[in-house]
Amino acid sequence: MKLLLLEDDDLLADSLAESLKDNGYRVDLAASLKVARYLMATEHYELAILDLGLPDGSGLDLLKKWRKAGHSFPVLILTARDTWEDKVVGLEGGADDYLTKPFHEPELIARIRALLRRKSGSMSHELALNGITLDEASRCVSVNGDAWQSLTGTEFALMRYFMHHPDQVLSKERLLQQLYALDQDAASPNIIKVYISRLRRHVGKSVIQTRRGQGYVFVTH
Repeated sequence: MKLLLLEDDDLLADSLAESLKDNGYRVDLAASLKVARYLMATEHYELAILDLGLPDGSGLDLLKKWRKAGHSFPVLILTARDTWEDKVVGLEGGADDYLTKPFHEPELIARIRALLRRKSGSMSHELALNGITLDEASRCVSVNGDAWQSLTGTEFALMRYFMHHPDQVLSKERLLQQLYALDQDAASPNIIKVYISRLRRHVGKSVIQTRRGQGYVFVTH
């Protein structure tokens, strides 16, 4: 899953991006509203982490524009503004959660997982669809209650994205966006075929189906 992080503190942004990567997420960084607007126009994000004070304007104003434009992905405000009035303004402005600096990274990760679970309709750290169970904590998958199978980081990221978007045809390009951040070297779309093949060894060919000329779909019926 790819996340957008708006943070102008380079050290904090790099630290957070590394921590999120270690937890199976891919992160694009934006240090200004201008960069964030460009990324939003070209990429697909599952969640955004938003600082309020940015060099070229207000993060809250940007959030309001996102909501007005119909962007419904979860947004977590991460800011030094810690009064209850600030929190009310942020939440009423369209944020789904509000965390103040300084903070503990495990809490941030837990809040992100909770927001994404809420988005998918699941309140457990296990995603379960069509006999497939994915444990986000251990990064393991089980089929029809059989023994857990460990996944690599990329396999886990891809499987989680499929299970958060069931019965949707996902193109190779969109899947690549979720696996690689913009600052990484671009991978060939053919790498998706390789990882799909690996996932099918774990869950079976009938679960992840190919739509010729369109992409792949995680089937739940």
